[in-house]
Amino acid sequence: MITGELKSQVDKIWDAFWTGGISNPLSVIEQFTYLLFIRRLDERQLLEEKKANMVGIPVKNIIFTAAQKELRWSSFKNKDPQSMFDLFTKPLVDEMTVFDHMKQVGTSAGVFAEFMSKANFIIATPRLLDQVVQLIDKINMNDRDTKGDLYEYMLSKIASAGTNGQFRTPRHIIKMMVDMTQPKKDDVICDPSSGTAGFLVAAGEYYQENHKDWFLDKDFRDHFNNEMFNGVEIDDTMIRIGAMNLQLHGIESPNLIKNDALSESAGAIRSKYSLILANPPFKGSLDYDAVENSLLKTVKSKKTELLFLALMLRMLKTGGRTAVIVPDGVLFGSSNAHKQIRKEIIEKHKLDAVISMPSGVFKPYAGVSTAVLFFTKTGTGGTDKVWFYDMTADGYSLDDKRNEIKDNDIPDLLNRYHNLAEEKDRARTDKSFLVPFDEIKNNDWDLSINRYKEIIYEEIEYAEPAAIIKDIETLDKDRNQALAALKELLG
Repeated sequence: MITGELKSQVDKIWDAFWTGGISNPLSVIEQFTYLLFIRRLDERQLLEEKKANMVGIPVKNIIFTAAQKELRWSSFKNKDPQSMFDLFTKPLVDEMTVFDHMKQVGTSAGVFAEFMSKANFIIATPRLLDQVVQLIDKINMNDRDTKGDLYEYMLSKIASAGTNGQFRTPRHIIKMMVDMTQPKKDDVICDPSSGTAGFLVAAGEYYQENHKDWFLDKDFRDHFNNEMFNGVEIDDTMIRIGAMNLQLHGIESPNLIKNDALSESAGAIRSKYSLILANPPFKGSLDYDAVENSLLKTVKSKKTELLFLALMLRMLKTGGRTAVIVPDGVLFGSSNAHKQIRKEIIEKHKLDAVISMPSGVFKPYAGVSTAVLFFTKTGTGGTDKVWFYDMTADGYSLDDKRNEIKDNDIPDLLNRYHNLAEEKDRARTDKSFLVPFDEIKNNDWDLSINRYKEIIYEEIEYAEPAAIIKDIETLDKDRNQALAALKELLG
């Protein structure tokens, strides 16, 4: 978690944008991202120059030529505000601005550069640019964790939905899903609605925290940096933010695709990934003509939350796993499409777990009730018993404030899920229990936990009506006496 001085520095940057006239949270984060990237370009060349000087050879990966010195962060940060602003807004060096150079650096600067063609510089005054540059320059960016936490804190400030209905998935919920799936050494991970890349970042952090020794293996490092992390995102702003988020967390070359994952043009992605982590759009509705045909064969629906489940089955390799957040309606919806996709997952593949989450998890962005589905693609069935867990607390208050509290089911949830052998004798009155395949089938593939959970109602004994009336009469008598005493005092 970001605390203390670093948190204060980020708050100052945010306030500077706000008072400077840029109040849209996504615009603030995007402009902040551009400046971070520009600083990063200079830092990368400084590192290359240092390596070259140590061994006495020319710099191999040249990002800035000698003539482009003034376009470098280490140069323009020391200029007066107007001169700095001119370098960002007028083509003074090699017929380029600082911003133009950032947009055309190509693959030498990493995957982020691929998504810069539509980027716009909207900082309108020399004073604001200088203020933000000086604030960013004071941040120590040498530590991977610091860079990642800084960016996560900026993302946490998104207080409204994005242009396509995105809302930020809480970081602790993402971590819970990653910890449950326990990414493997050879996994190829994808988020088909990647947004700010929170799931991919959390998966990368899982390896850093649990398997540091794997990074000693060159083959694993190559796989981690070039093949492991994949995302599909339709929104230009989101894909730029996601790419930078991944880079700041030490993932240099993620494979990000600018596309609508449900469209015909994305239909080539089949049986490619071994782990999918996602929180796809809930409330979207598409025309059949806009949806890739194979998805409609799996589930005949216009609802994005159902189509994404079909998409994940198509994208997964056999044996691949998915952890996906869905609205509660997916669990018990009575339409043919709802039943069709549930039957597909349960009968033809292997449904592992259903976690029911409290409705406040996504506040203040949304109050929708949600669940997490965990399933494995088999193509031959395999669902024997499905594990259900009734999460009632996630460590934060379930109101708009989302303050941290003591009640938290997540540690218990993880412990139970990774010890399923001990779950077989759990009563249906417990927080978790197993439900056999046949029972789910007989309930029309209903996955609502309330369908299977047993609730014990405590008998409440009330006093006899005559006794209650007597108590009321006593209260009335006392009230009248008090009122009479008050009148006497005032009279």
